[in-house]
Amino acid sequence: MKFNNPDVSVEVFPYLRVYKDGTIERIAGTEVVPAGHDSETDVLSKDIVIVPGTGVSARVYRPNFVHKEQKLPLVVYFHGGAFCIATVAEPKYHTSLNKLVAESNVVVLSVDYRLAPEHPLPVAYEDSWAALQWVASHVVGEGGQENWLKDYVDFEQVFLAGDSAGANIAHHLALRIKDSDLGQHLKILGIGMIHPYFWGTTPIETEITDRFRKELVDNWWLFVCPSDKGCDDPLINPFMDGASDVAGLACDRVLVLVAEKDILRDRGKLYHEKLVKSGWQGTAELMETEGEDHVFHIFEPNSVKAKSMTKRLASFFNKGKAPVL
Repeated sequence: MKFNNPDVSVEVFPYLRVYKDGTIERIAGTEVVPAGHDSETDVLSKDIVIVPGTGVSARVYRPNFVHKEQKLPLVVYFHGGAFCIATVAEPKYHTSLNKLVAESNVVVLSVDYRLAPEHPLPVAYEDSWAALQWVASHVVGEGGQENWLKDYVDFEQVFLAGDSAGANIAHHLALRIKDSDLGQHLKILGIGMIHPYFWGTTPIETEITDRFRKELVDNWWLFVCPSDKGCDDPLINPFMDGASDVAGLACDRVLVLVAEKDILRDRGKLYHEKLVKSGWQGTAELMETEGEDHVFHIFEPNSVKAKSMTKRLASFFNKGKAPVL
């Protein structure tokens, strides 16, 4: 896509511009809202630094009232934004996670990984891995000091979740943890993948005819990932040569959520299909929302379909959890 501003060297529509002097102007995902008490959902949140050396931070959420004998599942969440926009303080994400916590009765750690192009991939994956290491440090005897995790979290019930790019991150972390030292301390029960950002050079299904959006997504990935493999880099195409086998996912359950009008829908459905056939020993579920586009629940959190999707995630996070007596 070409633009006429002679001072712009790269336009990543509709997210950002890079000027010839190196200045980066983000067009979307720049709004912020403070953490605190959300009166609508009665959910508390606060911001914390989790990796001082890099400045990686997180926003942690919990219900305002937790039974003193109750420990809650932990959902480690990775936001979307094509790896180049948005933060944990973005108002739409903040609203969405307040609602998820209220519906699910979980603790959420929303990771504020660093963004491209200032920090090209794989920095986002490394920041997210560091966040998991920090979570694991709170397992008994490992030295973690965050009270909300120590006081309220059941570390036998840890989930990964994310939307779009965040779902992609969750996938790669679940592969990496299996044979790592971290996997000896932290077990991941499941992954909630909301409209996952997977892609490929060769178009499939609706990508074949929707050339405009195929080009958009191509450009997004090529901008954030300096790789000679392009859109078939294993980071974005999990079924290319060199990609880790999805049968190695270190979790028991996966829920893949897709939206009918989303250009990424067919990649999400393919992921679910390949996972089921891979020999992976877990249970994979698929939910498709009719008539909706990419991350619609972020933009319309009070819609009937957004509420239905949140309830499905809540059920996924609470399956098998013992009731509080």
